[in-house]
Amino acid sequence: MDGRWIPFFIGSFAGTILAALCLGLILFLGFKSITQWLLGRFMKRLMSDRYPENIFEMVSAMTKVSPRIVLENSLRAASGQAIERPFGSPRKFLNFDGLIFSPAQLAVLPAHEDEEVDMSITIGPMAKKPLKLDIPVMAGAMGFGIGISESVKIAIAKGTAAAGTLTNTGEGPLLPEERQFAKHLVIQYNSGPWAKEPETLKQADAIEIHFGQGATAAAASFIPAEYLKGKASKLMGVEGEEMVVIPSRQPEVNNKDDLLKLVDKLRTITGGVPIGVKICASVILEQDLEIAIQAGVDFISIDGGQAGTKGGPPILEDDFGLPTIYALTRAARYLQERGVKDKITLLSGGGYSNPGECLKAIALGADGIFMGTSMLWAMTHDQVTKAIPWEPPTMLTNYPGTLKDKFNPDEATQYLTNFFLAFVDEMEIALLAMGKTSLSEVSINDLAALDELTSKVTRVPLAYQSPSEGEEGGATGQAGKE
Repeated sequence: MDGRWIPFFIGSFAGTILAALCLGLILFLGFKSITQWLLGRFMKRLMSDRYPENIFEMVSAMTKVSPRIVLENSLRAASGQAIERPFGSPRKFLNFDGLIFSPAQLAVLPAHEDEEVDMSITIGPMAKKPLKLDIPVMAGAMGFGIGISESVKIAIAKGTAAAGTLTNTGEGPLLPEERQFAKHLVIQYNSGPWAKEPETLKQADAIEIHFGQGATAAAASFIPAEYLKGKASKLMGVEGEEMVVIPSRQPEVNNKDDLLKLVDKLRTITGGVPIGVKICASVILEQDLEIAIQAGVDFISIDGGQAGTKGGPPILEDDFGLPTIYALTRAARYLQERGVKDKITLLSGGGYSNPGECLKAIALGADGIFMGTSMLWAMTHDQVTKAIPWEPPTMLTNYPGTLKDKFNPDEATQYLTNFFLAFVDEMEIALLAMGKTSLSEVSINDLAALDELTSKVTRVPLAYQSPSEGEEGGATGQAGKE
């Protein structure tokens, strides 16, 4: 290039930079005036347009009908069939916020801060091979393929192993890597034909017979084959099928005697590991529990109405099943009345999100708590930034998720381990503050209720009464551990 042009290009470049800076300065200095002008125009129109022509009508309408309902009805209008909402119901049910623990200080002394706290639990204490866990919080059932990806399954297996707790295969197939990395694995005996071979069942540390769950009741699941391509379809044996169906009923159970036969069969195949059932909480919960008791199960997992799922019809999530606190207290009370509370392990799930809720549930009679949604959010942690704001975080974790290859299982493993250990650490602090050194010592007597409804549901004394006043008024009871 001719050297005469160099000063010209330098001058042009400098002029462009100077012009950009001047424009930026003008915009900066005029930003307040421009913004004020635009806002003024908008507000003038907002304050003068007739209501039917006013954009504010959307605010008014969505105060009456929430944006969620508007969106879900739009999805129904677009598809013409039942929609599937992830993570369960957004409804606000009665929960554990109406309960508080009683602190130890004078009449009851706090435990020394350096004392060790026993947080272990045993699932199926009467089984030939009881399952002992280091901590009382567990990973809930999430199926490979029909729900989450291989990387997420492996991260859960490793994280639960590091924390000394269990994971659950859910309704999907047994992922070999899950068994490889999990310290304690519950294989869910679902109503589909997969994961039922003796060689598969023999790998379980416990078997959970699936009958229902809190977010979808006992309804059948229909999964398009396009969502199950690859490894999951091979392990499930459904390659080539247009639609994979998980039936609403266990094909081997048509009456209460059939459940007894199935429990005996599984106990024989596995050599005596704990055999349990997974149910949602019906209005006739005690009748369901009685059938399970008669079948000789070692544990019962009950999902409350706040339970999450990969996706389910809103009508099942919102309008079916008892809320968790109702289900738990009724189940604990019935097992106590039947004299089997110390023989059959009671596991509770559905909406648990913090250590206080878990410990309150254990005081009310649960032996262990399983979690799904809160655990999934914790283990993805800051990885959600790989998806938002353009995609939902589930695209990182679901089997057909478009971003699942960006999910880092090693990071998720560490986050999940920390999540469980932090939960247990807080629960240990709470036990010491109540003067206890073992999880088995916490009971309904350590609680007080803040409102009448919570007191009636749980039979926990009201906080504005002394224990003796509560007994005279008939508000107390022993629904949980004693």
